[in-house]
Amino acid sequence: MSRLEVTEKIVATKVAKGLKWSDVAAKVGQSKEWVTAACLGQMTCTAEQAGVIAEIFGLTAEEQKWLMVVPYKGSLPTAVPTDPLIYRFYELVSVYGTTFKELIHEEFGDGIMSAIDFRMDLQREADPKGDRVNIVMSGKFLAYKTY
Repeated sequence: MSRLEVTEKIVATKVAKGLKWSDVAAKVGQSKEWVTAACLGQMTCTAEQAGVIAEIFGLTAEEQKWLMVVPYKGSLPTAVPTDPLIYRFYELVSVYGTTFKELIHEEFGDGIMSAIDFRMDLQREADPKGDRVNIVMSGKFLAYKTY
């Protein structure tokens, strides 16, 4: 048994039961973004969160334990993603990465935006020309220190 096998079981059960991540998140009591990441093997659940997820997806006690193990972060199989939707994020960083960096440094100074102390909200935005994907990402600024 591995974390990947647990993830695959969760996804297969989600499809079979016709579940939505937002419904799973409501039962877990966290955001749909965090719960989806946890179910896909990228976050560490508490025992309580793992218990709720295990109940929803019919996981065994052993499979439930994998939800509480600190995962190996990063789930893409290649350095440059080949999935078209995920590739667009790679493209965003390729095209706008230097702009993000320049504007963050201008506003905050020398440092980084945390992906650990981080929030994300993904919503559908109605638009007469075609619905839009609205993603708000918020990460704590971490300044580099001198020593």
